[in-house]
Amino acid sequence: MQIRYSQFARLAAPALGFASIVFVTVAQPATPAKEKPAQSKSSDWNTKAHEPSITHHSVTISGKRLEYTAEAGYQPMTTETGEVTSNIFYVSYTLDSVADTSTRPITYVFNGGPGSASLWLHLGTAGPRRVVMADDGAALSPPGRLVNNEYSWLDLTDLVFIDPVGTGYSRPTKDHKQSEFSGFNEDLHSVGDFIRLFTTTRKRWSSPKFLAGESYGTTRAAGLAGYLQRRHRLDLNGIVLISSILNFQTARFTPGNDLPYILFLPTYTATAWFHHRLAPDLERDLQVTLEQARTFARTEYAQALMQGDALSDANRAEIARKLARFTGLDQKYIEQTNLRVPIQRFTKALLRDQRRTVGRLDSRFKGMDADAAGETADFDPSMAAISEPYTTAINAYLRDELGYENDIPYAVLGGRIGRWSYANVENEYLNVAETLRGVIAQNPFLKVHVAAGYYDLATPFFAAEYTFNHLGLEPELRSNITMSHYEAGHMVYINKPSLIKLKEALRAFYADATKDVAPQQP
Repeated sequence: MQIRYSQFARLAAPALGFASIVFVTVAQPATPAKEKPAQSKSSDWNTKAHEPSITHHSVTISGKRLEYTAEAGYQPMTTETGEVTSNIFYVSYTLDSVADTSTRPITYVFNGGPGSASLWLHLGTAGPRRVVMADDGAALSPPGRLVNNEYSWLDLTDLVFIDPVGTGYSRPTKDHKQSEFSGFNEDLHSVGDFIRLFTTTRKRWSSPKFLAGESYGTTRAAGLAGYLQRRHRLDLNGIVLISSILNFQTARFTPGNDLPYILFLPTYTATAWFHHRLAPDLERDLQVTLEQARTFARTEYAQALMQGDALSDANRAEIARKLARFTGLDQKYIEQTNLRVPIQRFTKALLRDQRRTVGRLDSRFKGMDADAAGETADFDPSMAAISEPYTTAINAYLRDELGYENDIPYAVLGGRIGRWSYANVENEYLNVAETLRGVIAQNPFLKVHVAAGYYDLATPFFAAEYTFNHLGLEPELRSNITMSHYEAGHMVYINKPSLIKLKEALRAFYADATKDVAPQQP
């Protein structure tokens, strides 16, 4: 993948200039001291819980050496009658130097899918160790490697990474089925009850509490905020949403739903800009070009789609011409698509003359299909770039560094989940934006930060902007929502300048979300 370094320099400058960032050379950690070795084996993993593995480590962040304790293991989940229904795998990190946890935040972190384990946020940005990628996010030669993460969130918050049932090592017990956990409401109940139990057993009810999710994990986070508030009276201080999708209508290219065509357009423009498929005047400045694309999408393009077949031939030709200008696609091709180019066609068509495709998770990446004539790409080159290094790293890390042993497969993405149930929104689009609005209305101290990548074709940045512009919050609460943008894709942090920028955005976010938290009185 080729990266436009002039743009990265422009992006990285403000983050690199932040006073608290210090670049250091960090030694690889020594073999950890292991307190309670786990004995989990494939023969009995689903019949009993095992003692967690507890190890001790250090990491240097912003020039300061931090000592911390890692804990990896199962949390048995029971009914109120004591029946164990599942064992949820987690990895937690707590700072050793904290005597009073009443002002120390704790953040529960998960990824999306649905059906994804938490390794991406764990080993990509938040945890104290991270996967080594090229600075632009491209994969290096296998196997995947880890380094100490000087951009970890551990200086801001304790961390708990959760693998929902069916992901990672988390499984239902032998008398229960995966389908009991594979649905929107079922997932909220399972993960929400884990958070309640972990908060209780670790004596963290008095701590500021946060959620952090990526992709579908943002859907889960918004839903969990409502479930925790309603079911357990647990109010949050903050939520971090990376590559957010709260309203599924914004991303479903189904007949009769024109909204995604409008909301994906600026990401098509960013992608075409990156691959030099735009006119010279649009290639000069990405931000100026994206603002033009936003304006066209929400005005002329939206109005044209609203007219449907009533759109005149002259107006149709003019809209097709402008769509070609903002997407880098051929005008005739756009006319043939009835002015509606879904994502799977765009990723195949943009670089068809080069016999290349672009990625869905990160459209900076290029792939090569068996032929250039098809309608859809054979694979997502951005997913191919991250799959091996992260999978290798999590399997090695848990056993070699955290001392956790388990012989069942670590389910990275989708393996055991199957088809989810959305019975609660039958004949509707799943939309948790209203849930989040209601939570903030009841808890006006809750702060939300949204991080969005310009090259993300899975959860486009303009769709996130649209969703939060339609949240319906009272004017005095709108400042509770902050947003940052990145010249990166779905996993904004695999791009090192964006990793740095994200950390500084979160430093400001955590400070704001905890500024009114008072220490516990003796």
